[in-house]
Amino acid sequence: MTSLAGKTLFITGASRGIGLAIALRAARDGANIVIAAKSGVPNPKLPGTIHTAAAEIEAAGGVALPLKVDIREESEVRMAVATAAERFGGIDILVNNASAIWLAGTEDTPMKRFDLMHQVNTRGTFLTTQACLPFLREAENPHVLMLSPPPSLDPAWYSPHVAYTIAKFGMSHCVLGMAPEFEPMGIAVNALWPKTIIATAAIGMIDGVEAKRCRRPEIVADAAHAILTRPAKGFTGRFCIDEDILREQGVVDFDAYAVQPGEPLLPDLFL
Repeated sequence: MTSLAGKTLFITGASRGIGLAIALRAARDGANIVIAAKSGVPNPKLPGTIHTAAAEIEAAGGVALPLKVDIREESEVRMAVATAAERFGGIDILVNNASAIWLAGTEDTPMKRFDLMHQVNTRGTFLTTQACLPFLREAENPHVLMLSPPPSLDPAWYSPHVAYTIAKFGMSHCVLGMAPEFEPMGIAVNALWPKTIIATAAIGMIDGVEAKRCRRPEIVADAAHAILTRPAKGFTGRFCIDEDILREQGVVDFDAYAVQPGEPLLPDLFL
């Protein structure tokens, strides 16, 4: 399978950034995109809403269903999943993209931030997957994709921002458990992570990160497309890196993904 035409993708956090890029890549195939995000009105600090994303998706050739969802709220998630399945006749693919970030040490991490990251990253991923599972079970080539890094016990990834790291690795731990759990159902569960820092609005708010040394979200979107068009059976439990997946597809020139070709790229936080 090389196209996502007619497939229904439920994407959390798809109002901007990587989530929106994945949505737009699928939309070019003619996919149905459920935009599950909490940005219903413009935010002066973060561009994009579920409505602006829907307009872009429709313009790209997809069918959009914008749903205002806070994935910390179980009732909102379950209602959104039911609405999506009713509108499109099911759900083929779940992309757990929504994530909260706070890069600080233990003393400088308010518990409010700690709770937010764990509620969105780990709990939100588990909840949304659980809610989509009955519909994925009925899909022809079902995939669950987490935007999370390869798990590691290396203290280097924990000590600078332990709260964020354990929350983000919680998404990866879902892959470790759900992949073998869902394999008998024919559902693939994988993770995808960028090799370099990606230029998004959220990353732009972090001190010391120059956008010109980043890649654009389209590299992650193209890698996600390559994963989601593979047969679910036989490709599960993987922790994929965007550049590696695209090299497997025959891509050799990555300059097109750079914000500013020729600039040295910043490696991702977990690689």
